[in-house]
Amino acid sequence: MFAVTVLAISPLLDSFALEPTTSQYAATQPLRLETVLSLVETQHPLLHGSRTEKLEAQGKLLKALGAFEPILVNDLEVERLVKDGQTKNVGFNDTILQMRHPWGIQGFAGWRTGLGDVEVADLGIHQTNQPLLGLVLPLLRGLGTNPEQGELEKSKLAEQEATLNIQQSRQDLYLGAATQYWKWVAAWKAVDLRQQALEVAKVRLQQLTRQAETGAVAEFDVTEAHQEVQRRLENVIKAKREAEQEQFKLSLFVWDQGAPIVFTPQSVPDFPPLTPTSGIQSRETDIDLAQQRRPEILQIALEAARNHIDLGVAKNNLLPDLRAEAEPTRKPGEFVLGLGYRFGLQLSFPFLQKDATGQQMQMKAKAERLLWDQRYRMQQVALDIDNANSALLRAEERMRAASQALIYARSLVKGERTRFQVGATNLLFVNLRERNVVDAEVIYIQAQAEYHQAQAFYQWAIGHWTKPVA
Repeated sequence: MFAVTVLAISPLLDSFALEPTTSQYAATQPLRLETVLSLVETQHPLLHGSRTEKLEAQGKLLKALGAFEPILVNDLEVERLVKDGQTKNVGFNDTILQMRHPWGIQGFAGWRTGLGDVEVADLGIHQTNQPLLGLVLPLLRGLGTNPEQGELEKSKLAEQEATLNIQQSRQDLYLGAATQYWKWVAAWKAVDLRQQALEVAKVRLQQLTRQAETGAVAEFDVTEAHQEVQRRLENVIKAKREAEQEQFKLSLFVWDQGAPIVFTPQSVPDFPPLTPTSGIQSRETDIDLAQQRRPEILQIALEAARNHIDLGVAKNNLLPDLRAEAEPTRKPGEFVLGLGYRFGLQLSFPFLQKDATGQQMQMKAKAERLLWDQRYRMQQVALDIDNANSALLRAEERMRAASQALIYARSLVKGERTRFQVGATNLLFVNLRERNVVDAEVIYIQAQAEYHQAQAFYQWAIGHWTKPVA
């Protein structure tokens, strides 16, 4: 009855297996880490989404350039007035092109056509028409440095910021994908080991059942064999659930054609040959390189550059507002006096300069905070590399220890089986030895996976995946 139950449950377990998504990658034999990272680079939606920041950066630059965009203006004004006892309609039509330079200089050029009996004070052409030329020149505040020019300079840094954000997204996705990939490999290999152990228990059950029918063994041993089959079946089911869970997590990193990919257990590869590292010898070099290319540090440097621009604008705002103006008179009601040019020099400044002083204090405080943040991040990068190096060394030591423990466990189970064949021990001890072998093999598999995860962690720590963004 127990044997029939086992045979009936096995097809049900297979029916709960994951159905792989139709994809050219799903049939890859075997699935390599390079393929996973390639799919993350080309197909992952979060990385695609981060690339839209490039387009957003271009939009910021265009928006900042809009403050200096030439503007075409057509102004038509007509007035009724009484002059010399007669009612007259006079006016003008101005067509001008307004321009503004990032240095703060403003000007316009165009043409004025007088309507009616209009007097032109100067630059007159045919008494009622005249060219229009205007200029506003800041002499102190706003000359060379002004808020609009500052926004333009900061918008030019937006593309670098987008590049760093993409690199940060790639770093995190690659590390997550590599870590999850090795968890997936280890989980399915554990399933294979426990499945093999289950098959061994089933074969032994069949042998003991036949021997019990002839009276060669006690019924107690058959019951013990049945219990062991059920225990190992339970472990197989639990291991499959863990493997399927790791598969779902891996699918969040591996996409194709807009949908996650579910790989079959047949695509699980063997662990690559291990090359002992004995630690990372080029620590100082790796730290220097990582501090130059890790996005966390470069983002702080970029923020400091933007803050420096704001600080320059704040300092410029402390200057008095002194500007020279030369432009035609364009106010309604001045037609009686004639249409001419005006020249002026305007000076103004807040008496206590609280606004500009407050802005400058904020920018200086932010600059100091960014300096401390940069020091912290640089030390964090160095500690990340030391941490990854430690993970590599400990994982290597654990593999050696797990490998030696596995050798002893296999030797013990071999001897226990020999003793059982000659009747020197019982089935319980054989089962215990076999369980120890399986546990030792699972521990060794996990140690190998942790070693490869530590390698991925070290690649992340040194900023290996911060390659240029296309």
